[in-house]
Amino acid sequence: MGNNKSLLGEVWAFLRVRKAWWLLPVILLLIVAALLIIFGQSSAISPFIYALF
Repeated sequence: MGNNKSLLGEVWAFLRVRKAWWLLPVILLLIVAALLIIFGQSSAISPFIYALF
């Protein structure tokens, strides 16, 4: 139980050990999409986000 890593630490360790660098752009796109959804729900920048689509 002494090795308590965060989710990002676990993902980074997986990418580093398995040499799965092709997953990095996929993960980054998922994070960007999640941020767009979160900020697009109720914020001052939502009209600008809606204009992108």
